[in-house]
Amino acid sequence: MASATKHAPTGEHHGPDRPAEPAGAALELLVHGVGGTTPEEMLNDPRTVRITGDGTAAVFRRVDDADAEDHPEDHRGEPVPEAYVWSNLTSGNGSRALWLLLLPFMVVNLAHWMRPTARGRRRAVRLYGLLVRLAGLTLTVLLVAAACEVALDLTAWQCAGTPACAEHHAWLGFLSPEASGGGWWSQPGRRLALASLVPAALAGLLWYLSHRTWSAYESQKPMSLRGEPDDDATGRTALGRPGFWYGRRLVARLRAAHTAAGFLTVAAAVGSPAARHDRGLDGPVLLESLGWLVNALLVGGAVVVVWVVCRRGRSENRLDRELDRNLVRRLPLASIVVLALAMLYAGWSRPEWQSQGRLPGDMTFGGIAFVQGLLVIVLAVVAHVLYRSQPDSRTAMRGLAGPAVAMLACALGGVMSGGVAQRVADWLDGGGDAFLGPPVLLTWQASVIPALLLVVVVLVGWLAWRTWVLRRGELGVVEGEYGLRAGEEQAGRSGEEPERQDTARTRRIAGTRAMATLTDRAPLVVGIVSTVTLLLGLGALVGATITEKAPGEAARGTYPFVEGAADTAQALGSWLIGFGFILFVASGRRAYKDASARRTIGILWDVGTFWPRAAHPFAPPCYAERAVPDLTWRMATWTRATGGRLVISGHSQGSVLAAAAAWQLTPSVRKRIALLTYGSPLERLYGRWFPAHFGPRALDSLHREVDCWRNLYRVTDPIGGPVRLPGDRGPGVDAEPFKDPLAYGRTRAHPLPAPILGHSDYQADPAFAVERKRLLDRIGPEVPVPRGGE
Repeated sequence: MASATKHAPTGEHHGPDRPAEPAGAALELLVHGVGGTTPEEMLNDPRTVRITGDGTAAVFRRVDDADAEDHPEDHRGEPVPEAYVWSNLTSGNGSRALWLLLLPFMVVNLAHWMRPTARGRRRAVRLYGLLVRLAGLTLTVLLVAAACEVALDLTAWQCAGTPACAEHHAWLGFLSPEASGGGWWSQPGRRLALASLVPAALAGLLWYLSHRTWSAYESQKPMSLRGEPDDDATGRTALGRPGFWYGRRLVARLRAAHTAAGFLTVAAAVGSPAARHDRGLDGPVLLESLGWLVNALLVGGAVVVVWVVCRRGRSENRLDRELDRNLVRRLPLASIVVLALAMLYAGWSRPEWQSQGRLPGDMTFGGIAFVQGLLVIVLAVVAHVLYRSQPDSRTAMRGLAGPAVAMLACALGGVMSGGVAQRVADWLDGGGDAFLGPPVLLTWQASVIPALLLVVVVLVGWLAWRTWVLRRGELGVVEGEYGLRAGEEQAGRSGEEPERQDTARTRRIAGTRAMATLTDRAPLVVGIVSTVTLLLGLGALVGATITEKAPGEAARGTYPFVEGAADTAQALGSWLIGFGFILFVASGRRAYKDASARRTIGILWDVGTFWPRAAHPFAPPCYAERAVPDLTWRMATWTRATGGRLVISGHSQGSVLAAAAAWQLTPSVRKRIALLTYGSPLERLYGRWFPAHFGPRALDSLHREVDCWRNLYRVTDPIGGPVRLPGDRGPGVDAEPFKDPLAYGRTRAHPLPAPILGHSDYQADPAFAVERKRLLDRIGPEVPVPRGGE
């Protein structure tokens, strides 16, 4: 990112003693959308200078505009453009491509913010947040349990204890009783203690990343404003609360609880087999007592972890600077002590102990799957109750979007854990009946994946058919809008050459419009996929519990068709789940090396990590906890220093940041701010999927509090759309949809074919400058112009 070496004076340098600039001073603060860009592209100038900020996020201007506040007479009639570049918060560093492995945590965090709008049901709202936090906790336990399954069960217990497998992998020779000749590490308990270092390192790595990313991205304190709490009567959204974008206390508590849960899971995996072995023998009383002590500490630790997760949610009504230091420090440390005690206990000499069968993974994974299914069902009931209190037809899935997304997060966690277990089992298996492979439940879960993919294929086919039907319907609309049927008559009056029908171009325009409507069908797809996933997951749990055998073995002796279908599903599912895990790893590796792939993954994070980490501390960091305070501080200090007018101009995801920053401003500052959004998902995506914070009442309150707001969109845009405010007053928020393309064929204004822009380059339309000028004209020098005036 090239920029000039000098730094221009910031708006903060205008002290309170400096006289205000003339009322004609105007600023356009540009906020880009997903995928990122450069200040040179945003300002359309190769020479830019950083006004304020750092290498992570900063505000830029053209070099010629660096001192615009000192020479306002040179900029009358048009605003000074200024670009806020925040792309490095999400997709700048190649190592962040590894965040793809944290996808289930990000998805379950989204479910927290998808609760329906509620009126007077605070207990139900708290219960909703609690259930999502518990679902997030199960994902942490599932991930660490999968690492334990690979390291402890498949590697140290089964493969190292099977001569054929140990001979096939020479690096396991020192763990094998036969290959090492009964060496020190050959006892099962010591093998488990050594292997437990792998999942323990994973839990420590997740703790480190969560702490480091919070310090780098989310530690910026918002402006200290007098609280304006959420009011059911006015419909103000919680995004305007002083502490909404500063969730340090909750993230720290959740980080401590999840870290402890990870270490306790490893301790249970290494200590429980030894305790079960000691209870079956008449061994030393001290050793058996130590086993009971370890189990008691594990149960007590689990109770404390669940209590911490349930005890406190987010604190938003004030800027909470407190930190539960004793809890944050002592809980992970206590869990490490329990893990160390379990490792020492398991490593006690037991010469008679031999590894046979599997470790009790079926019970562990079955319990996790049962709890996750139960949490999702209860969450759906609570969400339905909340939705019934204030129903809205535009809300995605009638308020059940949160439970559906939570179900998908659990399914992603299951696919990733089952995929790595199956892949490692296939790699380790060196032959012999003693190597049994992963738990039966993981095999059942893999076997239902072909059925789920079949449902997905049917949905894709249905969407393709619907898109084809819509495209046919749009052909006549395109012909009418561009006057192709009456082209000669219109051309005769204007003196232009008549438009000629181009079938291929008409189909492209109509097809682009039809494809743009697929976004509105996402709730149906998510609802069907999540419901089928829940039913298939419950079926796999029941099948594994009843038969205690893999699907192929359970179907032996039944009808040939059933037996063949079970074998096919098991083989295909095992291959697919292993392939899915490899695809995850390969995508992260490719994104680490390939800038274009990293940009694509960065777009995914731009959408998914807007929200603070309220349900899972190991999710990728929330960039808005840095970006929203940046924008708030810039707008407040510039308007206070200059007394001028400011248009915050947000494209795509930038419009969501702009709206969130506007809610954080004081009323006096908001009256000097105009909001220009284009290609905006405020209502189309955020309003439908996050109704409690971007629903109709919240957006209507934004319209009332921000004096001037104009929203621009195209029908060819798959992301942006109208705001659809109920009872829109004055000139209205939504402009007429921009024509796309600007011209059908070659004209004097467009001698070359005009492109179909869709979601990009709204400034290329001449109507954009007109709408921006209207916004500036509606902001008066001292008192805002009434909404109805132009």
